[in-house]
Amino acid sequence: MKKSLFLALTVSIGLSLSACGEYSQVASYKPGNYQGKSDTRPWEGGQFAGNKQAWEAALNSRNQAQNEYKKAN
Repeated sequence: MKKSLFLALTVSIGLSLSACGEYSQVASYKPGNYQGKSDTRPWEGGQFAGNKQAWEAALNSRNQAQNEYKKAN
């Protein structure tokens, strides 16, 4: 009986003290500095290689292919 009571008390104290070890998980930001990766424009990489007009033409073509009114007529 004493062993099980001691074990239960030890486990409950251990579990209650384990919550004291938590630390803040909030990111620290330095004002005025962006710490993430820099964003690129959609037409700067891949198949378009900086050609904005080609990217816009491809975007228009894709939009027209999804146009339900154009598909129906």
